[in-house]
Amino acid sequence: MFKVVKKEIEVAGKKISLETGKIARQADGAIIAQCGETVVLATAVGAKKVNPDMDYFPLSVNYQEKYYAAGKIPGGYFKREARPTDSETLISRLIDRPIRPLFPDEFKNEVQVLPTVISYDKENEADILSIIASSAALAISGMPFLGPVGASRVGFIKGEYVLNPTKAQLKDSKLDLVVAGTKDAVLMVESEASGLTEEEMLNAVKFGHEGFVPVIEMIEDLAKECKKPDWVVEKKDLSEVKNKLESEFTEELKKAFSIKDKQERSNLISEITDKAKKLYEEDENYTDLDVNSELKNLEKRIVRTDILKNKNRIDGRGLADVRPIMCEVGILPRVHGSALFTRGETQAIVTTTLGTSDDEQKIESLEGLQKERFMLHYNFPPFSVGETGRIGTGRREIGHGKLAWRAINSSLPTKENFPYTLRVVSEITESNGSSSMATVCGTSLSLMDAGVPIKEPVAGIAMGLIKEGKDFSVLSDILGDEDHLGDMDFKVAGTKNGITSLQMDIKITGITFEIMEKALDQAKSGREHILSEMNKAIKTSRKEFSKHTPKIETIKVDKKDIATVIGKGGATIREIVESSGAKVDVKDTGEVTVAAPDEISRNKAIDFIKNLIAKPEMGKIYKGKVVKIMEFGAFVNFLGKQDGLVHISELADKRVAKVGDVVKEGDEVSVKVVGFDRGKVKLSMKQASA
Repeated sequence: MFKVVKKEIEVAGKKISLETGKIARQADGAIIAQCGETVVLATAVGAKKVNPDMDYFPLSVNYQEKYYAAGKIPGGYFKREARPTDSETLISRLIDRPIRPLFPDEFKNEVQVLPTVISYDKENEADILSIIASSAALAISGMPFLGPVGASRVGFIKGEYVLNPTKAQLKDSKLDLVVAGTKDAVLMVESEASGLTEEEMLNAVKFGHEGFVPVIEMIEDLAKECKKPDWVVEKKDLSEVKNKLESEFTEELKKAFSIKDKQERSNLISEITDKAKKLYEEDENYTDLDVNSELKNLEKRIVRTDILKNKNRIDGRGLADVRPIMCEVGILPRVHGSALFTRGETQAIVTTTLGTSDDEQKIESLEGLQKERFMLHYNFPPFSVGETGRIGTGRREIGHGKLAWRAINSSLPTKENFPYTLRVVSEITESNGSSSMATVCGTSLSLMDAGVPIKEPVAGIAMGLIKEGKDFSVLSDILGDEDHLGDMDFKVAGTKNGITSLQMDIKITGITFEIMEKALDQAKSGREHILSEMNKAIKTSRKEFSKHTPKIETIKVDKKDIATVIGKGGATIREIVESSGAKVDVKDTGEVTVAAPDEISRNKAIDFIKNLIAKPEMGKIYKGKVVKIMEFGAFVNFLGKQDGLVHISELADKRVAKVGDVVKEGDEVSVKVVGFDRGKVKLSMKQASA
């Protein structure tokens, strides 16, 4: 019934297996991948006919995590998996990026790849396994996939690289790097680091690449036994269109690409495109898509040739030059911290909001419920590129926000040193290349403006590549057009001392380590320049918060006093909140965090708590209030809710016949602690006035 083919290999001391032939047999390619007790089902299906209206390759990757995989029932009313989480979206992008460049340009069939986590052991991560499984599914499908690709995670622990570290090992790692590619080249890098050098990052990529080569060989062995027949891909002959467009529009396009202003340049290219399409209005052999495709190819040849041969960029800059930068901080009056970062025609307004632990983001995942105190949200409205379009949060927004998050995260103070929850929002107001790196720079400025004591300012820069054969040029701070028409998007963020994040996407079949080394070196110079420009606006974090920032203070109480602070049924803590206007959070460890809109409110709450837990000191004089009168003396509330007895003999320096002759309930009096008796406090008014 089943024709099962299975391959196994050991990588970094762990067995990885790939199996096909038993499950999901109607898909073009289906793989069950397993490492430990983590299991991924990856399927690949391609449409058998091309949509004639498509002028791009419609590849979709949808990574899914099923809660049953970890023995969990989803939260929420419906108790089932709903829309993709941010994590699922990010991993979908992680899988998409190395496989997309490996399909030929002429292939326009819709392809859907669905990697699904169906078992999870909380030790072996599913993202790397999903890249491998997706690659294997495509490799056996018969589709024109130029893979397979492999992937690995690299940690850096105590000066040593670790291949595919566990989650526990990553906690002690200065690096979390994912690298994917073919046997010969790297196609994708995604990383978060704690200030590693360019050499350390490059060596990490090399280490990861070497680590996944055996995996690729395993996929190749699998495909030899069960690959389906190759698809026939027809390539339409557009040589006539190509030649005509070259002769008619080469000079006009050269003129267009000599215009430095983005909008003016775009408008002229649109006019040329309309003229080109009119040439073939009556020709049934060619569609608008054919004309548009060949015109884009012509644009690409013009720009790329000028850069490679003449070292001329679209806006006239040198290959390593960064566009003019302007930085401002404190631009919005009511927010806790703000910055405006402008680099050429790319601009971001970035704000920082400080909150309490109640504002932490709760994240439900296969690991369980987690909390995140640092949130970074990236928004890309269509007006930023002079267009109309969709408003909302898509894969781009989530991906770019996470990239900036990784760049900044290692520079943040610990929760112990800075108890605030942080939310940063980047509003892209103009875009012409690398708005994600503008977000990194703007975030650093905004945090410092808010008074967040970051370890060091962080800046980011996007590098590009034009490569023809062995000839190549690395470009610093790329424009949008240089990104679209180029071969690489290589983003590097870091401090003056090292790299904090690195992301690389390749649009060709791979690049050499020589190119990567040059790009890293050139990026370092660019990053240092950007940091120097940022320093002109603000060099270090402000020492004082905005007057609108919540005032937070954390104090430590003895675990025995937690019940006293909370009170019966929470009565005491409610009294503190109502009387002071502050928020109070009490942890099992004895940490009490007080957050208030102003210092008066905060101090009132803290004083209340301190009085509650304070212990009476022998011989010390306190202010108190008479709360009860008895025949033998008066009870005085003198320290928070602490009561003590003033015996009738200690009321005054003369004989007292009746307690009521000296004090009444509600009287404010001074009392001195004169002794303790079986947990009760003995007070004296007589000695307090002596």
